[in-house]
Amino acid sequence: MGTHVCRKQIVRWMWRWSVCPVAVSRGYMPFCSTQQKPHQANPSPISQVTHRPGNQLTLCSLLKMGFSETQAKEMHEGATKSRGKHVHSVLTALLLLGLNPSSILKIMQKCPEVYSLKGADLQQRIDHLRKMGLVEGVSLSVPLFPGSLQRMISRYPKVMLLPVKRVNMVSRLLREKCLFTIHQATDILRDSPEVLEQDLSKLEYKFQYAYFRMGVRQPEMVKAKLFRLSLSELRCRHCFLEQRGLYQTPDKKGQTLILNPPLKDILCVSEETYLVQVAMADADEFHVFRKLMAREQEEEGREDEYSSDEELEEDKDDDEDDDGLHRRKRHWNTGYKKDRK
Repeated sequence: MGTHVCRKQIVRWMWRWSVCPVAVSRGYMPFCSTQQKPHQANPSPISQVTHRPGNQLTLCSLLKMGFSETQAKEMHEGATKSRGKHVHSVLTALLLLGLNPSSILKIMQKCPEVYSLKGADLQQRIDHLRKMGLVEGVSLSVPLFPGSLQRMISRYPKVMLLPVKRVNMVSRLLREKCLFTIHQATDILRDSPEVLEQDLSKLEYKFQYAYFRMGVRQPEMVKAKLFRLSLSELRCRHCFLEQRGLYQTPDKKGQTLILNPPLKDILCVSEETYLVQVAMADADEFHVFRKLMAREQEEEGREDEYSSDEELEEDKDDDEDDDGLHRRKRHWNTGYKKDRK
């Protein structure tokens, strides 16, 4: 009887050992093939997506980066729609730049094309902006005081899409043709990054208008953030003051008979403030003047097109005359040879 009980107890222990793991110092150690080993377990889809750089992000990985649940869902939806293959490296570069998750989400909302960037290309463009003098904040732990580079990217995320060559072209134009110093050109790129996508000829013409027509020098242009305003708005506000006798173009010595208002008071204020404090006029009068200015600019554009068409026709006629003269000369040469024979 005792032997039978002992056999039953041994069988019961053997069954337990074959099914259940045995506790060890750290975790459990399986004893038979019926218990799956940790490294042989089927990996979850989340781990597969997270560790494969070619796949999209997961909510779990976004939460680990510091995004809230709502932010992570919105970021995940944007990454899914864009089908970006390097979103993880892009977000990592932006986080290392010192931008917090809220700022990164706003950047992606403004410019969804950033999802499709490559992390290496983005890092190259960021490094190039650093070399140009755009720097980060003093401390990454103080998001209230971002540096010029963070402000530039947050205000105009499209700068991350522009190649290095384009940035160099605009910077060279500001320094060589507009004669801004390196520090002034950096301030312009920081405060008015829209200039990076503007036509270079129009950008130069805006500078020439402020320099020659208004008599404004480079330091005042940078202080007033000249390049944030369109050329048409600049001309409209300036000519309106000029018509009312409140602005005068300086002479060769830089002198005027009246005291011109500072450029920042003309440009860096709202239209209402400009009319009340600077122009001292009502809105209806200014709107009528703006319509007349727009009509005048349209007529100037038509005249420029007409003159360019006339120049093309004259060039074509000259080419035809040259071709006819060339044919006649060739005919004369042929006749001369024939008579000589």
